[in-house]
Amino acid sequence: MAAAKNYGPKRLVVGAHYGVMDFIIQRITAVIMAVYTLVLLVGILLMPAFTYEHWVKLFNFYVGFIPVGQILASLAFFALAWHAWIGVRDIWMDYVKPVGLRLLLQVLTILWLIGTVIYFAQILWSI
Repeated sequence: MAAAKNYGPKRLVVGAHYGVMDFIIQRITAVIMAVYTLVLLVGILLMPAFTYEHWVKLFNFYVGFIPVGQILASLAFFALAWHAWIGVRDIWMDYVKPVGLRLLLQVLTILWLIGTVIYFAQILWSI
């Protein structure tokens, strides 16, 4: 009986390229956050005065009837949360060897990120 051929185009590759999608998502979320940082910087530089009212307008401006400021801030914050999840999850997977502890840390990270997203949405969409 011949051994299974484990080379060439028909080889069985388990787990190969599983990190490519995470790599791409981290780059996309980083670009979203960088662009939003530039938008905020320009908005701050163009503020007539650094007051609470102008600060609120930076996050609560409309184009027509669309709340563009809130949508952009939400997109940037969701990108931040997703970016953080991938990074922290990879840290837990690389450096925490006991499976139970790693699972606990991942669940706590997810709960913390969900809590911050809910808190963010509550604050931003109530102004």
